[in-house]
Amino acid sequence: MTADLLSQLPLFATDQQLAVAIVGKDRATMWVKTVIAQLERKGFPRIDPLHDGRPVPLVRRFYEGYFGITAGFNAAAPDGKENLGMWKSRRRSRKASDE
Repeated sequence: MTADLLSQLPLFATDQQLAVAIVGKDRATMWVKTVIAQLERKGFPRIDPLHDGRPVPLVRRFYEGYFGITAGFNAAAPDGKENLGMWKSRRRSRKASDE
């Protein structure tokens, strides 16, 4: 069972706290130095100056959108009405022509 480390953080977390929760302690320093700037260009929540941290619920929401989790499974439009009976009719006509 994996622990959801983001849910264990305070409402506003430092970049180091977020990094440990997202990529683990071993890669946290690299993530803070190189990845955050790239993610901010894609909409990653910025540091709130009043709270001196990033809002954790918005970080979670960012990643849900980043991985397509919030899009759900109905992202593609239906391709038309289902007509399962058409397969039977083709098979019958083939048998009739074979005889």
